[in-house]
Amino acid sequence: MDFVDRILTCTDCGGQFVFTAGEQLFFLDKQFKNDPKRCKPCKSRRGALGANAATGGGPAAAGISRTETRTVCSECGIETTVPFKPTQGRPVLCRQCYKNKTTAAAAAQPVAAPAPTTASAPAPATATTEFASPASSAPHTAHRQPPQSDLTAADVSMAI
Repeated sequence: MDFVDRILTCTDCGGQFVFTAGEQLFFLDKQFKNDPKRCKPCKSRRGALGANAATGGGPAAAGISRTETRTVCSECGIETTVPFKPTQGRPVLCRQCYKNKTTAAAAAQPVAAPAPTTASAPAPATATTEFASPASSAPHTAHRQPPQSDLTAADVSMAI
């Protein structure tokens, strides 16, 4: 397939620019469906504006409005807004309930026991904590310890 240079019109400045045969081949290799809309100076100016706005404080600084959806909190029942579209069947929490839930979950994290320093000292017995995941009904155990045995090295050597 032979490509020929084409003259296109920039959507920003209205000027004309050349869409070269090499650029057309590149677009074909990358499987781009549309021709370029902007000339190189307008494209670089637009890229510089986007980069400066993105580092300046998030989507609002870039001129992009953040989508807010009005919904009802699953915990306390008050009307709130969330920065996403809620999916069917998943609970939606207001900011205060979400903060309370994450604080409670962080407080419920068990602290790991220190490892024994000598090989002859028996390992301390630790309780296992079960957490039920809302996505599945199977409980998960945290800090699972191997079963303790009363056998000594002498008992093992006599069995062999």
